[in-house]
Amino acid sequence: MSNPKVVAVEPEEHQALVLAFANGERRRFDVSPYLDKGIFRELRDPIYFRRVRVVSGYVTWPHDQDFSWDTLYLESVPVDGPAGTPTSPSARSTPWETVP
Repeated sequence: MSNPKVVAVEPEEHQALVLAFANGERRRFDVSPYLDKGIFRELRDPIYFRRVRVVSGYVTWPHDQDFSWDTLYLESVPVDGPAGTPTSPSARSTPWETVP
C-alpha cells in the first residue's frame, strides 16, 4: 500500500507546511532540516517559501524544489487542532492551495 497523495498545502512561519492528504489526514512537515542542502536553500526566503503549490500529489516551488508525497507523509506529524479549530480546507478561513 502506498502513502496518500497531498491534495492541499498551507505554508506556515518557520519553514513548516500543513498538508492535507487524500485520506483526509492533516499533517505538519518541517522543511527546516533541508534548508542547508543545495537547491532547497532558496526556501529560506519567506516570500518564496509561501509560493508552494500542490502538483500531482507533490508539493513544489517555482524553481523546481519539490518533495514527494511519500517523504511528506513519512516525515510529517499529525495535526490535531484545538477545539473549534477548523481541520478541513473548506472550513478554514485562510486559503489552501488545492489540486484542480
